[in-house]
Amino acid sequence: MQAERALHNTQQITVYRILFAISLGHFINDCMQSVVPALFPIIGPTMKLNYTEIGWIAFTLNITSSLMQPVFGILADKKPIPYFLPIAMLSSMLGMLGLALAPNFISVLLSVLFIGFGSAIFHPEGSRVAYMAAGNKRGLAQSIYQVGGNGGQSLAPLFTAFIFIGTGQFGTIWFTLLAAMGMCILFFVSNWYKQELALQMPAAKKKTVKTEKSGWKKEIIVAICLLIFLVFARSWYGAGINNFFHFYMIEKFHSSIKHAQIYVFLFMAAGVAGTFLGGPLADRYGKRTILLFSLIGSAPFALLLPYVPQWGIAPLLVIIGFILQSSFSVTVVYAQELLPGMIGLVSGLIVGLAFGMGALGAVIFGVIGDLYSLQTIMVFCSMLPLLGILTYLLPSDARIQEIHQKP
Repeated sequence: MQAERALHNTQQITVYRILFAISLGHFINDCMQSVVPALFPIIGPTMKLNYTEIGWIAFTLNITSSLMQPVFGILADKKPIPYFLPIAMLSSMLGMLGLALAPNFISVLLSVLFIGFGSAIFHPEGSRVAYMAAGNKRGLAQSIYQVGGNGGQSLAPLFTAFIFIGTGQFGTIWFTLLAAMGMCILFFVSNWYKQELALQMPAAKKKTVKTEKSGWKKEIIVAICLLIFLVFARSWYGAGINNFFHFYMIEKFHSSIKHAQIYVFLFMAAGVAGTFLGGPLADRYGKRTILLFSLIGSAPFALLLPYVPQWGIAPLLVIIGFILQSSFSVTVVYAQELLPGMIGLVSGLIVGLAFGMGALGAVIFGVIGDLYSLQTIMVFCSMLPLLGILTYLLPSDARIQEIHQKP
């Protein structure tokens, strides 16, 4: 009894040094991913790529991660493997090396496969570490962890403007050093993770068995499928802005590459702030409320974006980015409550499958851009947040607790 009580007290403690370390690892991992879209304005002209081919590169990166994340998530739930974290960073390092030396479109695709594979390995185990280190502050812990990833993604435009315009494609070689630093950080996290597993695994197994018997109720399955669809729609919008908005600014307003990338950075940086604040707001107002607000609240501004003059674009992007991404960490916590005890699977489904499959939008947007125009891409994107009305069909936080309390 005393041992169980000691374990319970340990699980209530928030281990901030591990949370910040895994967030930093998440930051570095997603920096590796953000290098790929950051290179588009560089390799597009040098390799003479069309919009469809650019869309396929983005799709290859994200589909590798999205398809494999649920697989690694299920494996992590059954048998966590702490040292998969530095191995994931090694895979991304090899991808960076390949990008630096890639001579053509096919070799770029092969390189991004390694980056996507590394991300697929990292996210389920990283999400489990954040959950284990959270104690009784799971919303805050998930915000800290996800801010690292979104922060890394937000740097893509700055990489273009301040690194790759000067160094060209070969500049990606410097990111192998960043990956090496990430491997050291994640090795430290893995050591803690391994020790913590020895304490928490017996209790976790009991909880998982209980969840597997009662968790897969019809209402839960419907809610998870709807949640995946909503994340899918949100990530489609992000794919349109992150991969094509700089081309839109260059074509419509004759912006330079560096100037166009600043607009994309504003959108993504505002999203980082929204990600961090979304968790505390959800604790106060409810998770489903924030999920609804993030899509419906951003819809009016998204609908305006393709039609405003240049001076109105920056403030709109900041507002849209902040509101839209306020549900990023909330979505993961909400899904964890739908499927308690299945941390790896939840990460694979929400952060991996739903978000990664949104990269399919990059391919479709590329085809639209080639067949019609970049303006058409932006108009199509502007309608996606309207799908947030479907959030009303999700069970409330109180209803989720009621479902799991029933035998």
